[in-house]
Amino acid sequence: MNNILFLHDTSLNTPRGAELTINQLISTGSNLNYNILTENLKDFEITKKNILKSNLLVVNSTSRCPFELELIDFILSLSIPYIKIEFDYNFCIRRNILCTVDRSIKSCCNPDKFHIYRKLFANAILNIFQSPKHYEAHYDFYGEAIKNYKTYPPTVDVDNLNISKNKIDDVIPFFGDLNYLKGGKAYIEFAEKHPEKKFPVYGKNYLRQIIPNNVEFHEPISNNEVLNILGRTKTFFCQPVWPEPSGRLAAEAFLSGCKIISNDKIGTFSFDFYPDNKAKAIDEMKAVLVDFWKEIDTILNNKKQNKSKSLGKVLVYKSYGGLGDIFFAIPAINKLANVSDSLSFAVAPRLVPFFSKHLKNILVINEEDAKKQENIFDNIYELGNYPAFRGFDLPHALKYPTHKKVKQHAIQHYIDTVAKLHIEISSEYYGFPYFAKTKTITKKHFVVHHGAGFLLKIWPTEKYAQLIERLAIIYPHLDCKIIMGPNDPEIKSYFTKPMTHVSYITGGMDDVGEALSGALFHIGNDAGITHVAGAYNIPTVGIYGPTGPGSWGSFAQYNELIWGKKGVCNIRCNYDVILNCEHKICLNSVTINRVLEALYKVLQKAYSNEESILKTNPQATLDFGKNDCLIKLYDNEFLLEYHNKNMKSQVETLLKDEELIDTNDENIKLVLDVLKQQHIIFIIPNFKNHNNVCCQEI
Repeated sequence: MNNILFLHDTSLNTPRGAELTINQLISTGSNLNYNILTENLKDFEITKKNILKSNLLVVNSTSRCPFELELIDFILSLSIPYIKIEFDYNFCIRRNILCTVDRSIKSCCNPDKFHIYRKLFANAILNIFQSPKHYEAHYDFYGEAIKNYKTYPPTVDVDNLNISKNKIDDVIPFFGDLNYLKGGKAYIEFAEKHPEKKFPVYGKNYLRQIIPNNVEFHEPISNNEVLNILGRTKTFFCQPVWPEPSGRLAAEAFLSGCKIISNDKIGTFSFDFYPDNKAKAIDEMKAVLVDFWKEIDTILNNKKQNKSKSLGKVLVYKSYGGLGDIFFAIPAINKLANVSDSLSFAVAPRLVPFFSKHLKNILVINEEDAKKQENIFDNIYELGNYPAFRGFDLPHALKYPTHKKVKQHAIQHYIDTVAKLHIEISSEYYGFPYFAKTKTITKKHFVVHHGAGFLLKIWPTEKYAQLIERLAIIYPHLDCKIIMGPNDPEIKSYFTKPMTHVSYITGGMDDVGEALSGALFHIGNDAGITHVAGAYNIPTVGIYGPTGPGSWGSFAQYNELIWGKKGVCNIRCNYDVILNCEHKICLNSVTINRVLEALYKVLQKAYSNEESILKTNPQATLDFGKNDCLIKLYDNEFLLEYHNKNMKSQVETLLKDEELIDTNDENIKLVLDVLKQQHIIFIIPNFKNHNNVCCQEI
């Protein structure tokens, strides 16, 4: 006999809609002679054992489970088929997608939870939602990942409806705890406007406000008692704040002949039987329980799922956004190509040769030519720009479902967006598909880009010049290539002496790519060139000011990002604020020493196997005493006490001259290890015998 296991994170004795429905499903299944077990998700080891003994899983709510993500991972790792019944919006940490109705709520979701739920829906044999509105809300987030689905109306116990001929006009009940999300605030406001009526609440009060005298609280009651009261009730008030997935009580009130005072957030009322066809509603509600077990019988006898069709011949535009945004979109475009017969990527004419060289299995075409032949494509997608900035106004524009909801890099937002288009597109980001690098270089060099498409995001040009002069002292044998776009600031006049090792890259993207692909490291602003460096996996230092690096940081394997705004300016920047900011302290406050510190950090990580030199953190303050040295670095202080004169000499030589006198002294080695762990001393490559191959490609 097949074992069917129901997984749910709440006791089935709880008198709520989800638990009532699950009990009804289990009771019906038992009557049909299915062997049904339940698991309340308290002990992971016990849960795993029960899962492994099952032939089919029915996954209900898991958000209250203390090991939820581990549980879902375990389910996904097995070949046991499962049905996912969604009662709320459990992928959201609030379980209510309040962000869709309140624009002030942002970054409200856990990225890990959001993405694992997509996999849970995508791999389910069947997904069951509580109403068309409930399904549509999930489709807005996950698209084709929930392709295998059904919507079931609430399993109202229609045989126990008890409709009275004489309806009570002056009593308007509320069933359940009175809270904000369930519409408690609106209910109290309605009660205040109607002092002549009584408002009994069968639950607890969770509102932090004065309750009018015509509202009374009672103990919760059974569902049969609820139906009896609704049968005698003339008016039922239901105005939830969140998008109610179902609204079982609203459905029971509707079938009990109540006049409904509601809003547009009740899922049940999105079925086509509302408000005029009670007979159809009753038939469909009666059919739910039997239909569910017919689905299970089909699944147990045929576990195979049909493979989804290809998207056919696909055209992708990236018409809005800077150069960096194109690089952010590449992993998403590659995922689209994997489920298409062919994919053409339309870009500006100047970019066609560059991207044609590096994008595999993708035809890069001139966007002007693409617009003239759109009729030959099966699907056309416009990636616009993340976050949407005029992008939704473009033809074929895709929307970003995770925008303002999930804290993550823009790369992941682009992936989440295209993942809506096909069930077999994974929303997982495994790393950037790095471009091939130059293997032979005539002279070792690093690259600096001191400009940006939006010049108000640049670190002061004179500081870039001073930094390059400092680097010439640290690395006198390296050339410096400065990328100089047509609108970038002039930098040559800021140098205090002739810089014969400096050359300027003023050509197109092929020249820029050639310079970056062979570079040892790159330093630049929050600009597209920094992301070109990232595409070649060049160790990178990015200097950010008004715009934070969280969504737009470098994606190179080794990178250090400086955000000058953090801890310096609390003003929330937008385009107008940036234009009118006089002090630009977020960028002006970034010192050359801070950039050097970031460079030392990234070089130490990227070139750990190179011949090395020692460098003291330029941000550290050193106070040498007779018997000790006090080191201050940001908010931390470190005191090094000398054991003898020899130790004093060696420590001072280490910190002042950046040399080790006696490499065999175990005490000094220990001191060096501690200083390295605290980022006071860095061990960076000298690049004198570098093999002309940039850091490893992954």
